[in-house]
Amino acid sequence: MIRNRKLFYSSLSALALASVIAVAGIARHEASPVGLAHAADAPPPAAEVDVAAVISRTITEWQSYSGRLEAVDRVDVRPQVSGTIVAVQFKDGALVKKGDVLFIIDPRPYAAEVDRATAQVAAAEARASYATTDAARADRLIADNAIAKRDYEEKQNAAKEAVAGVKAAKAALETAQVNLGYTKVAAPVAGRVSRAELTVGNVVTVGPNAPLLTTLVSVSPIYASFEVDEQTYLQYLGRDRNTKVPVALGLANENGYSRKGVVTSVDNRLDTSSGTIRVRASIENADGALVPGLYARVKVGGGDAHPAVLIDDAAVGTDQAKKFVLVVDDKSHVQYREVQLGGLSDGLRVVTAGLKPGERIVVNGLQRVRPNDPVKVKAVNMIDAAKSAA
Repeated sequence: MIRNRKLFYSSLSALALASVIAVAGIARHEASPVGLAHAADAPPPAAEVDVAAVISRTITEWQSYSGRLEAVDRVDVRPQVSGTIVAVQFKDGALVKKGDVLFIIDPRPYAAEVDRATAQVAAAEARASYATTDAARADRLIADNAIAKRDYEEKQNAAKEAVAGVKAAKAALETAQVNLGYTKVAAPVAGRVSRAELTVGNVVTVGPNAPLLTTLVSVSPIYASFEVDEQTYLQYLGRDRNTKVPVALGLANENGYSRKGVVTSVDNRLDTSSGTIRVRASIENADGALVPGLYARVKVGGGDAHPAVLIDDAAVGTDQAKKFVLVVDDKSHVQYREVQLGGLSDGLRVVTAGLKPGERIVVNGLQRVRPNDPVKVKAVNMIDAAKSAA
């Protein structure tokens, strides 16, 4: 039995030695120059990237700017006659029409002044009638030398003064009527009224220190004011002023541009310190959702519609001062291509040079590949890729 046990252990030792020799041989083979050469020749696995075809579309180019909304008409409503406020006839923030009564100032003193002026007109007309008749009588008497020349001239002068007195009395009556009308403080323009700064019972006065009653701003249209750079002015706005330059407007909580308008005013000088010029566009605001002071994103369009090459902005890489894309060739290898870029159009970047419609470029996975690398192509739509990136 002892001899059999020795033979068993000897067999195990031989098998272990053979295993060690085999492993060492494999290791020597892999570590040899021939094995390393085979490993280096093995191609790297192809990275999977999203690839889209470059598209072409007829567009009008736009330039984007930031601005603020402004009311076309803004009025500080102040009293034009003194008195006590007896009524406030609007709700804070309400929409009012031109001519709607906002405040009523006690009209009784002014109504009494109208009555007094009316009486003065009647008296003046009576004096003028008598003086005119007396002057006509003097005309007949002077022909027969039945009246002194001095008396005749006095009667003629009295008639003229009486006629002038009628005009003065009528002017005083008109002034009294105007003041009576001012007791009803009406909206000078249609728009949205602010809150009532003074309420019933307050006494107001006129003059430089007249108190503010409320403010009123027009609603539609509304202005979007912004500043554009010199190049945009020269390219789009510095041509025929009769040409309507389109604009699109978006609010701070919007991704796109929900409202359209046109440029209505360009300032008469360029600010040399900033290199910009002030521009104002008119935007329709029939629903009243836009209010003065809101931040606005404005893009200005110009030039004729023309065909353009468009790509997803995410497909563009930066190489120092250069812009590039990776083009996928027929053998599914990526190639470096320098491009020149324009503005954005509906979420896509305009390429002015370097690409042709139909060429395939990497739109997702740019960081995973280098020029001449093979790729595993996953075809996607350029527009859908841009929307997904946005």
